[in-house]
Amino acid sequence: MKVIFTCGGTAGHVNPALALAGLIRDRRPDSEILFVGAHRGNERDLIERAGWPFRAVEISSFHRSFKPKEIKHNLISLKNFLCSPAEARAILDEFPADLVVGTGGYASYPMIQAASKRGIPTAVHESNAIPGLTTKLLEKHADLIMVGFEECRKNYKHPEKVLVTGTPVRGDFFDLTKREAKQVLRMDDGRPLIVSFWGSLGAGEMNRQMAQFLALEAAGGIPFHHVHGAGTVGCRHMGEYLAEAGVDLAKTPELEVREYIRDMGTLMRAADLVICRAGASTISELTALGVPAIVVPSPNVANNHQEYNARLLSDAGGAVMLLERDSSGEKLYDTARAILSDRERQKQMSAAMASLGHIDANEKIYAAVMALRGKKQK
Repeated sequence: MKVIFTCGGTAGHVNPALALAGLIRDRRPDSEILFVGAHRGNERDLIERAGWPFRAVEISSFHRSFKPKEIKHNLISLKNFLCSPAEARAILDEFPADLVVGTGGYASYPMIQAASKRGIPTAVHESNAIPGLTTKLLEKHADLIMVGFEECRKNYKHPEKVLVTGTPVRGDFFDLTKREAKQVLRMDDGRPLIVSFWGSLGAGEMNRQMAQFLALEAAGGIPFHHVHGAGTVGCRHMGEYLAEAGVDLAKTPELEVREYIRDMGTLMRAADLVICRAGASTISELTALGVPAIVVPSPNVANNHQEYNARLLSDAGGAVMLLERDSSGEKLYDTARAILSDRERQKQMSAAMASLGHIDANEKIYAAVMALRGKKQK
């Protein structure tokens, strides 16, 4: 069996494809798998580091601006959009796939469209609560659309094509129990653990707020353990923010700032509260683990999709949502302290978060795409 995964843009688009590709390889070792992304996207590095073959099509985004620079960009994107179908057809000529699965990003469009025209089974997985532009364009071409939550179904013109599967979460998030994770981290002294992060790059304003948060923790007698991931860019300025807030981390070992959180599975498993953005991968992890959260959606994403993701969690009762314009270090701290001082509220939030989760998402997606291939073969 030959399978093409097409994805790009963010890790939230790439990770579900990597998870499913790994499961297919385990279950059907004779399968051949090819990834297709954009020439200039971040996906190439993620995919090739995972050991998968990668091909690229020339496709790029459209910007909503009439500035000369953006008009020039959009003209190039239009040219790429018109040329990419021929590139997708050429890839299918060289790699005649039995199944094509798209998990988001602009590169998904030409591959799914080309495969659909050839009668090849096609599936799309959308991690976000509302469909992105690519998913909207592909709805009429795809045989199956897989989504993270039941509430997503209403956002599609063809709900009969929609299957709720959840979004895959890496297996290492479930290697330990919560108690075991706290013991591994040496944070099992009874104090709650807060884990906070704003993405792999970080966010300047939110890191500044987190420095204020850490200062309030230090002034309050260190009531929590706290690990904050500042991000590769954010970490360059975190020392300055901490100095402004009067925080000396050398004197507060319970409060830790890292550039990047590499043991995220263990930390989120041990966490009593997570403070974060509302990217698709993050909300799938929160719901799978049932961890209460304070969510500050990024205002700088297409279609404001993080706010929709965050509202889904807050409406269910699993998270408190704060818009960035309304957030501050003090407000985040007060909200966290209110949650962590109320055990009953923590239990209710945890149960509400878990009610949205799909621990077996990868199995559901695998079963769905295999059934689709079998149906189209008949």
